[in-house]
Amino acid sequence: MPARPDPLQARLEAFHQARGGGVAVHKAGHGYALLSERTGAPLARLTPTGEADTVQVPWWNGARWGAAGPFGIATTPLDQALDYIASTPLFWIND
Repeated sequence: MPARPDPLQARLEAFHQARGGGVAVHKAGHGYALLSERTGAPLARLTPTGEADTVQVPWWNGARWGAAGPFGIATTPLDQALDYIASTPLFWIND
């Protein structure tokens, strides 16, 4: 039986390619891990909430996944989450 297409993973990979690469996308548990292609270090994790394309966006603090700021884990539509990750230096400190 062929694997079912994963539209969320396809969107993540398209975003990665549009930005020039550098990020590997892996299905991980109930979400997706974004890893540095250069170092293999975790950058962010996207966990679907089950509401449309809304995801939670924790970052890897070196020991565990957690909030990227003082207001808890960001929850936002996928496109905004990807822009947030791309433009927030905190996600790239392990790269």
